[in-house]
Amino acid sequence: MKKSYAIQKVLGLGLASTLLVSLGCEKKPKLDSDNSRASYAIGQQIGTNLKNQNIELDKDALAISIKDVLEGKPSRLKPEEIQQALQKLQEMMNKKQQAAAEENKKKGVAFLEQNKAAPGIKVFPSGLQVKIESEGSGKTPTNEDVVKAHYKGALIDGKVFDSSYDRGQPAEFPVSQVIKGWTEALTSMKVGTKAKLFIPPELGYGPADRPGIPGNSVLVFDVELLDIVKKDAKEGSKEKAGVKKK
Repeated sequence: MKKSYAIQKVLGLGLASTLLVSLGCEKKPKLDSDNSRASYAIGQQIGTNLKNQNIELDKDALAISIKDVLEGKPSRLKPEEIQQALQKLQEMMNKKQQAAAEENKKKGVAFLEQNKAAPGIKVFPSGLQVKIESEGSGKTPTNEDVVKAHYKGALIDGKVFDSSYDRGQPAEFPVSQVIKGWTEALTSMKVGTKAKLFIPPELGYGPADRPGIPGNSVLVFDVELLDIVKKDAKEGSKEKAGVKKK
């Protein structure tokens, strides 16, 4: 049976798993060499990934398993037992993600219901909500255009997951190749406009988890439409915004 993507992503980090052996030891590394510092840095990435996956692991069993592999010892579990364990782990992860997505959906519905009554909010038939903070005087892009824009994307709790401002460079992308909420908003804005978008999950990334974006999240974007750079999206820039389609 083929491993799921989520499991593969976790297990794929095993290239740097020598550091994880230390989970079962009390000895503290000195971090006084390039190798030890690089190993620690990779371990930070591994730990962060596992934490973000929200997986509850037995650290001692994990360390012993890695140590067995590195020392050439046979597995303490049969191949079918390993497969069953990974399958159960995946099922547990799926249930957690589904439960979290359902909770996010409830929170998102409540947020949008309250937000639509705020001053300056325009509610589109699709459910998209837009607040124009300053109106531009330029042209309005169409689905066939490539635009240049600055943006900051956050969740309803204020956690930022992407920002062209932080990168110090606006993004260029075809209007038709971003999430639906962005396409609808952009084709209603004039160049020079600054706006805040409140995008329901069905116009964003839907129920699936993405890096930094839990499933069924309402997306809040600060957007500044800077320019229409090309009239033909097929000739669009290779640079993609963080709001591109799945």
